[in-house]
Amino acid sequence: MLSGKRDDEGALSPAYGSRELRSPVPRNRMPEAGMPPSLARQLIHDEMQLDGNPALNLASFVTTWMEPEADSLILESLNRNYVDADEYPRTTEIQNRCVSILADLYHSPDGVGCATVGSSEAIHLCALAAKWRWRKRREAAGLAADKPNIVMGANVQVCWEKFARYFEVEPRFVPLTEDRFVLGVPEALQLVDENTIAVVAILGSTYTGEYEPVSELAAALDDLAASGGPDVPLHVDAASGGFVAPFAQPDLEWDFRLDRVRSINVSGHKYGLVYPGVGWAIWRSPEDLPPELVFHVNYLGGDQPTFNLNFSRGASQIIAQYYNFLRLGVEGYSQVMVALSETASYLSDAISKIANFEILSKPNSLPVVCMRLTHNPSYSVFDVSARLRERGWIVPAYTMAPDATNIAVLRIVVREGLSRDMADMLMADLRDTLLQLESSKEPAQGSDAKPAERHSQARHRSIPSHRPGPAKLEGAPVHATKRQGGTAGVC
Repeated sequence: MLSGKRDDEGALSPAYGSRELRSPVPRNRMPEAGMPPSLARQLIHDEMQLDGNPALNLASFVTTWMEPEADSLILESLNRNYVDADEYPRTTEIQNRCVSILADLYHSPDGVGCATVGSSEAIHLCALAAKWRWRKRREAAGLAADKPNIVMGANVQVCWEKFARYFEVEPRFVPLTEDRFVLGVPEALQLVDENTIAVVAILGSTYTGEYEPVSELAAALDDLAASGGPDVPLHVDAASGGFVAPFAQPDLEWDFRLDRVRSINVSGHKYGLVYPGVGWAIWRSPEDLPPELVFHVNYLGGDQPTFNLNFSRGASQIIAQYYNFLRLGVEGYSQVMVALSETASYLSDAISKIANFEILSKPNSLPVVCMRLTHNPSYSVFDVSARLRERGWIVPAYTMAPDATNIAVLRIVVREGLSRDMADMLMADLRDTLLQLESSKEPAQGSDAKPAERHSQARHRSIPSHRPGPAKLEGAPVHATKRQGGTAGVC
């Protein structure tokens, strides 16, 4: 986030007394004198208590819990710089093993790749590689290479718009409709031409969790090339789904089993089950990564190839990713993803029985519940979100991407740590919230305007741009929350 200099004279005024801290501490300029470490920690700790509770944050796909053994490894490796391959060769080796594991998971025997800070950086790297491959082909054929474009659904995450703007590529968006919330294949092909560097398919839309039709899109691009049209590669944005589909739907063909797919990005810090700060860029083969984009440095000792947008970064999240690969294996990841999907289905079934809600998320996709209000009640999804926040639950409300911005929804992301009994508590709070809103005399937030008018932006980036409960499923454990021992509890 960007922030400018602040000139106010605000100060931190501790509510507790201390001989060492007898006067307020300036907020926006460095204090003249230091303080004991315990006081510095206490000041920051107290302020952070005003943040939302990560355990009740159902807005984010990002991991908020790891096992104590993983926490210990992260702490041990906090002082390691991932880029210093000569100084930390085992860390580099662990990163290389992770790349090999993911290439194998995505069915590429010759895959190459690298760790990134997250999927946003991975997307920039993969799209840059696509742009360079396209430009080399155009220049080799003696054709102009000054008007590249990229085709994607209007539901893409904002990092795709950042890539297009930062690297001067025309974004061509496939608009949504009121009954289609992902990219449409015929609509996408209409936007493809000889200047298209790639078409993007999302394995798990941020808006609804739905998988886009990757195999159908790949087949259509194959047919287009076979009929004499442009030969355009397919990139899969698997930021969330790349750690769900291989384990929950292993027979779904979306990865390098499709010849048209040339690169994949995935977030380790989402359903890869690692704390924020790690993503992965994977290419089908070395030929898909132009060597001109790889730099070599020797001032850290030895020749070190590097292909990243940044340089120095911590190694701890890479170590944590490898821990999860060893700790869970295919069986463990499968248990976790199936459990999360079951909890999402449980919530979806319970919410669908509430008269005012329609479920928009699809089965066999991300463990996400996306719903909208029906029958034009006197309150909006934004009111529901605000009331749930008063109870601690962070459940975002937002409107769909163009051309479906008149549809406003709520979304619940099911992550590891959301147990079945917590889902029951959420449902109880949701029912209480609806009863309160129905009996309230206050008008809905912005009830005099349509959702698209109330919350629109340039491309409408309002999404991330918490008694007695209902009957439990038979046999559902009451307090199975996180992984214990060698099994994965119901999450």
